[in-house]
Amino acid sequence: MKVLIALALIGLVAGAVIDAPASSSVEIDYHNKIGIPLAARRKAAEEALRFNGVRITGGRTGALGNYPYMAGVIIALTNGRTSNTSICGSSLLTNTRALTAAHCWATFFTQARFFTVVLGSATLFSGGTRVVTADVELHSGYSKFTLANDIAIMRLPWVTYSNNIRPIAIATGKEDFVGTWARVSGWGVTTDAFLSHVLAPVISNEECADTYTTHIVRDTTICVATTGGRAPCIGDAGGPLATADNSLLIGVMSFVHDRGCNAGPAGFGRVSAYAAWIQARL
Repeated sequence: MKVLIALALIGLVAGAVIDAPASSSVEIDYHNKIGIPLAARRKAAEEALRFNGVRITGGRTGALGNYPYMAGVIIALTNGRTSNTSICGSSLLTNTRALTAAHCWATFFTQARFFTVVLGSATLFSGGTRVVTADVELHSGYSKFTLANDIAIMRLPWVTYSNNIRPIAIATGKEDFVGTWARVSGWGVTTDAFLSHVLAPVISNEECADTYTTHIVRDTTICVATTGGRAPCIGDAGGPLATADNSLLIGVMSFVHDRGCNAGPAGFGRVSAYAAWIQARL
């Protein structure tokens, strides 16, 4: 659903005055349109592997060692139906804190009850270390309509570090990373059941705004190009955008084009813009 359509409907129902963009192609009904169907496909893919005799214990340890800060998020939504399980990604910052997108917890259409955070596993529904939390703080400026300030801190039960579970440092300062290659990891739309990653070039906000307008792309946004057939995709929401060497977290996955993963740039919350907010909550 495009932002403009959703805002028009909301305005008619609630009588609200909303500064809506002239046009946009960002999906704001994440869980119903993306997360719930994708969670079902991911779970079925893992069950098919087990049925075929493939041992799943977090699998692909080489891949895990490349991004041990990556944490999956299985989301229980408020209506309590097991079919309404959604998924997102997140990044481990300390033994008790992880960073994700605010829309993973709440959209205009859905609300989470709790998260199951999966660490040290290449699969979401089996393996690894799994902790449960409902202690999620959204940025006070988060907009469910434009995805402004789409960032949230999760407070976790203590997680012990290992070879496959490690935190990542956050970007600070004024580096915009334009022209550099960055790494996205997650359980978005791929051909198998496992955690995967892709490298993509960081582009300027001006170039990104040519697709989404400045109502969506702000100073607090960082975008990557999605050309060449490899791109961040739906279901990677909340997951990390890291420097190519995996040493620094520079973005939190927020949006892709509603016509598909390669239809336009992918947008992330710019971590350096939120560094003070994040550090105050660690």
